[in-house]
Amino acid sequence: MSQTTFSVRMDETLKKQFDRLCQEFGMNTSTAINIFAKAVVRQRKIPFEISSPESDITREGAMQAFMSLRAQAKDNGIQDMSLDDINKEISLARMEVKT
Repeated sequence: MSQTTFSVRMDETLKKQFDRLCQEFGMNTSTAINIFAKAVVRQRKIPFEISSPESDITREGAMQAFMSLRAQAKDNGIQDMSLDDINKEISLARMEVKT
């Protein structure tokens, strides 16, 4: 099978990190790229998910989220909690997660 050269531009820091990680895996960068390419061809897809955030956070979106939470607090009768009450609830929630 004949070989060809494949050139990629990437951030220098990223390349150094990738090279080091490949070495830890016991391979060189070229081998890692070949493994990736073979997986893409074999699976006919990128072998991991590529996605973007659902949406950019805007001031309007943040205000809508805040107003929604405010309405929920009112509906649940907890809109008058003090900061101390809120901090106590957070501490209790954290303790539940640990146990």
